[in-house]
Amino acid sequence: QVQLVESGGGLVQVGDSLRLSCAASGRTFSSWAMGWFRQPPGKEREFVAAISRTGGVTYYADSVKGRFTISRDNTNNTVYLQMNSLKPEDTAVYYCAAVWSRDNVVTTRRSSYDYWGQGTQVTVSS
Repeated sequence: QVQLVESGGGLVQVGDSLRLSCAASGRTFSSWAMGWFRQPPGKEREFVAAISRTGGVTYYADSVKGRFTISRDNTNNTVYLQMNSLKPEDTAVYYCAAVWSRDNVVTTRRSSYDYWGQGTQVTVSS
């Protein structure tokens, strides 16, 4: 069982930065690949970024590549999403998710993830 709690969302202006955090419970955090997803208003939840269990592999949606960075701290059971150059279309509820991973791989498939956080709202105002 893994519990995930996101934090760091808020209301920002276009071009600003935010760092989201996702704190995970449990002693086997390093066995889980992690992902960030987002759900814009009135739309389906979509993949944003993923990181492998060791942090050696990362993958991004094209819409955030070059602006967002995913990272993790396995000592403190936390995964981060650094978001720079924010745009109005980044407005969404952001969720972190965990999937047990035997290998150092990532997945972009929402259905592959076993556990989800409650989400944190990010609003980018123009």
